[in-house]
Amino acid sequence: MIADDDGAFAPTTEDAPSSSGFLDDGKNTIGSQLASRLREAIISGELQAGSKINLDKARKTFNVSLSPLREGLARLISDGLVEFEDNRGYRVSPISLANLEEITTLREEFEVFALRESMRLGDVEWEGNVMRALHRLNRTERDAARPETLERWEELHREFHLTLISGCGKPILLHFCRLLLNLNDRYRRVFLTRTSGDRNVSQEHSEIAQGAVARDMDYSCDMLCQHIHRTGTNLRDHLATKGIS
Repeated sequence: MIADDDGAFAPTTEDAPSSSGFLDDGKNTIGSQLASRLREAIISGELQAGSKINLDKARKTFNVSLSPLREGLARLISDGLVEFEDNRGYRVSPISLANLEEITTLREEFEVFALRESMRLGDVEWEGNVMRALHRLNRTERDAARPETLERWEELHREFHLTLISGCGKPILLHFCRLLLNLNDRYRRVFLTRTSGDRNVSQEHSEIAQGAVARDMDYSCDMLCQHIHRTGTNLRDHLATKGIS
């Protein structure tokens, strides 16, 4: 699945209608599967920010009817990844420095609070899950010259951050944290296609996790806040060099 010159979907060999592979299995509707496929395309930058989503081309690409396609797009609107305007249709949400700064600020507030609550309420199983997620992440290579490694690392990075706060016992808070991670990942994925990172992120993750399972609230929360803030600053500087305001 790629975007053509006007930002609309264009079929590729891999995504031809005869091999779309969507099936309502009773757990995941076709609409939810479409939402997942489109979400990855947006976060990875395959669908560029601000590009138009042509419903007819998308329907043919995925070999689906308009109903599940609209369902999938509605999910992405609620996630802040897609916008809809009367008489203009669907479009991938744009990116901006102001948007990135807001996402970063909210992550610092929400994730740090969720981590503090997880340390207060999390059980031994939560501790084990955190350390396993850390181990998987730190054992995974991240190389800008090999896009497949970035995709796998991003998957495990997201798993680590969500596992870290999974013990908070607050579903609504976790929902907002997931949403903010999705929005933030759009910016980081573009950055990581050009660099494998500019600091020892593995050590930062280890310090956060070890502090969390030791129930050192002030230390772990401070480290997480610094970690999120540094990432936001690096991404902001990268966007600025590209002329994005």
